[in-house]
Amino acid sequence: MNSNTYVTTEVASLALASERQVGRAAHVSMRTLVLITTLFWSYVTLSNVLYAHSLQADVARISDLIVFAPWGQRVLQHVLLFPALLGCYWASLRIGWTPTWRVLAQSTLGVAFAALTFWAMVLVIELLRLLQLQTAAAGQPPESIGVLWIASFTNFFLSYGFGLTLVTGFALYQRFRDSELRVAALEREWGAARLAALRMQLSPHTLFNLLHTIRGQINWEPQVAQSMMVQLADLLRRLLSAGERDFSLLAEELRFVRLYLELQKQRFADRLTVVLPDLEAQPAIWVPSLILQPLVENAVVHGLAGHGGPIVICVEVLRSSDSLILRVVNTISPDHAIGCDGIGLSNVRERLAVQFGPQARLSAGPTDATTWVARLTMPVLREFTQQHRPPGQPVF
Repeated sequence: MNSNTYVTTEVASLALASERQVGRAAHVSMRTLVLITTLFWSYVTLSNVLYAHSLQADVARISDLIVFAPWGQRVLQHVLLFPALLGCYWASLRIGWTPTWRVLAQSTLGVAFAALTFWAMVLVIELLRLLQLQTAAAGQPPESIGVLWIASFTNFFLSYGFGLTLVTGFALYQRFRDSELRVAALEREWGAARLAALRMQLSPHTLFNLLHTIRGQINWEPQVAQSMMVQLADLLRRLLSAGERDFSLLAEELRFVRLYLELQKQRFADRLTVVLPDLEAQPAIWVPSLILQPLVENAVVHGLAGHGGPIVICVEVLRSSDSLILRVVNTISPDHAIGCDGIGLSNVRERLAVQFGPQARLSAGPTDATTWVARLTMPVLREFTQQHRPPGQPVF
């Protein structure tokens, strides 16, 4: 399975999981639910007590009639209702809102809770009366029960709705946050899989060309072929080591390029001239591993194609305050056909897009009839200083 198939499969799985979650119940932990419900119900209790006390004070100015229950009764009423409220919210979060029957179930929970509120007050009054903490005069006359029930139902049904909105909103936010974390983790895995696949694309392509070069020397120059095999072993070791890292030092990248070009020069010694910058003079700048190798290989293949004359391959390193420019310049045949980008250039462009986005770019093409230039521009990655940062993870 290649990286594109892997990524497509993972994205499809995530999309299917998200689709299945639409309309499902939102979940929060019981501890979180208790905390949110406690804070909300404490606010409702305080509001109702203060509101009733204020209105009773206004009535007391013109009459001795007790219209609103004392604050102690109201507090006990809300305490008795709290377990029922918590149970309704817990059930509501697990029921969800689709299909339609779930909406009816949600409404039934709200109606059932609001219907209990008046009888909770009646129970409080009876308990206080049994405990001789409340006289009969403080109760309400039988003919006012219907009106009081409706008033209590309306008030607490609205309060229930506000609390349900708060709890459900928090649960949906938590689910959205968890989904974002999963998507971010998938994107990181996607990027890592793509980079690993792109690096692995280099190995077969490079080894095929080098083995083909060595095979051509076995019959005619066995000693040269033996020397090239030793160099190839060193190249393979460096290739495998670089393929395990996202970034390498610029000097290491140039050293790998030099080893590859030395192998090519042993076959084309009379045609190939190589110009490389001084490896020891390079600053501690980090570049993507094996980012230059496809450009150099492309220069060898297309520089030698179409003619039997000499070619020159020149690797240049230019640096500005915030950009690093790597140029691979090679001579080509004047009548060499210019085709579309091959595996190497496409590979480099995709890696730059994954690792740097729009901050890096690759331009490749002829500057005149006999010169081809591949220009790689990327941000300068300075040497990391944090000891806890793992190898191969530089910072801007």
